[in-house]
Order: sequence, then structure tokens, then C-alpha cells
Amino acid sequence: MPDQGYHAGSAVTRQVCRALDTPPGRHDIEVVIELDSDACLTRVDPGQLEQVILNLVANARDAMPAGGMLRVGTAKIVLDEAASRRHAETNPGEYVTLFVTDTGVGMTPEVRARIFEPFFTTKPPGSGTGLGLAMCYGIVKQSGGHVQVESDPGQGSRFTVLLPREASAAPVPAAASDGHPPAGHETILLVEDDASVRELTSRMLGSAGYRVIEASDAATARECAEKIGGAIDLLLADVVMPGGGGQELAEAMTARIPGLRVLFMSGYTADVVLRQGIVQEEVAFLPKPFSPDALAVAVREALDGPAT
Repeated sequence: MPDQGYHAGSAVTRQVCRALDTPPGRHDIEVVIELDSDACLTRVDPGQLEQVILNLVANARDAMPAGGMLRVGTAKIVLDEAASRRHAETNPGEYVTLFVTDTGVGMTPEVRARIFEPFFTTKPPGSGTGLGLAMCYGIVKQSGGHVQVESDPGQGSRFTVLLPREASAAPVPAAASDGHPPAGHETILLVEDDASVRELTSRMLGSAGYRVIEASDAATARECAEKIGGAIDLLLADVVMPGGGGQELAEAMTARIPGLRVLFMSGYTADVVLRQGIVQEEVAFLPKPFSPDALAVAVREALDGPAT
């Protein structure tokens, strides 16, 4: 689906299994995968597309706490002038679609209107950050596509991703164009207390070629640095964390590891970040939520910039 040599079917199956096998695992959901038999092309980064699939499937999984049916598939559609007017933010033309449907709890119109807002979530505290669907929306929009949502309380939900169809295999996929986000091979110590954000960020960094060491707090980060002898190129740390903030951790680690680069990230407002002793204009800083491209650029700039 995205480019030559890349099979959407294997990507769908892989990410469905990954979402459902996440501890404690789900075996009460019936899965139906419906793939269009005719190969077609669209311009999208394969790694980012897999993140979209994973997040949409995980969202459907969580919407079915008592089990149910999950349908994931691909299809081709053609929107004429009338149809494009019914589908907000789309133009007439041919599209490749990815759909994820569930038989879960569904959403009210009020919730449906806000689901792509960063940090908006209906899950209890500690169960979700509200970043997954916002990340999906950002990836699809930067690929020239659109996400549609149909849902009603008690009637389940259907997410449809529309991506403009490419006429032939001749165009170079976006991931290989001149605008491809920078990558690397360095070692990054990622310190983030929210497990879902940490996992998602780690996957994005790994797909860009970096070696990622994960830590959930400052104490664990120090232990990781000790174990690998300080062979770390970049510290990517959340600003506000239980048991010690990113600024304190950065000061301790830069004193121990000469040449260490530091990149801070936070979803808090500027005044909260400032109270942590961090002036955004004076340090490498990445606001949450961020897209894979924004992360890749910020990491590369921090690594190539002067040491802290």
C-alpha cells in the first residue's frame, strides 16, 4: 500500500497482534482483516503508517472491555464533487483507505468532536495520555490525508483513514524524498514516566535508526548510565517527573558524561516549564505532543549542536 516492496497486509496483521498481545493480553476479541485484493499505492512513510494502525487498533481494543469484534482493512474509493463535500477536508479524487471498526462502547457527539485534541482522553488517570489519536491525526494530515470518525454510544466506532492514491509506482515515496526526516545511529537515553508516551517515542526513535535506552524516572536513568558506562550521546528527558525533574537529571549527567547532548520535552505550559528552571529559548526543547518528523528533527539538531 505505501510503496514498492511494502505490504500493507503484513503491517496490519503485525500491529493488530501487537496491540492485542500487549499485557495483560486480550483473547476475547474476534479479529477480521479485510484487505483489498488489488495492490495500490499512496505516499506515506511505512513506519508512521504502522504507528497509525497500532494506535487505532489499541483504541478499538480499549473501547471493548468486555470483548467484541474488531475489523481492520484496506479499500479504494473515488470521491466525486458531491462526495468530497460530504467528507470534510477532502478533495475529489481516488483514495486508498484504511479502516478500523469496533463493537465497543462508542462515543457521544461531544467526545467525538474532541478525540484528536492532544491530551484529551476519557480513560481514568494513569490509563492513557490522549496522545495516541492526536499522533495518528498528525501523521495522516502531514501525508496529505484525512481521518473520518463515525460513532454513537453503544454502537461502536469506525475510523477511516483516507490517503490520496498514487497513479503509479514511479513517484518516490515520501520517506525517501528530499524532505525525509533526518535519522542517525547514536545512543539515546529516553526518560519519560508515562509508559505509553515512552513506548511510542521509543518506537519512533528506533525507526529512525537510533539505539534507545528507556527509563521511567531519574533514578532509573542514572542506573542505566552506570550499567553502560556512560556511553550515551543524547539525554531525551521529560521536564516534569515524579522523584526528580529533567533539569536536575541533566545537570547530574552532563557533569558525569563529557559532551552529552540534552533535549527536554514537555506537554506543560511555558510557565510550568520555567518553574522547573528551564528557559525554552536557551535549551533544546520539544513541546508535546510531537509528530515523528518533529521528533526526528529536534533529536538531530540536538545531537549536532553544541554540548550542554
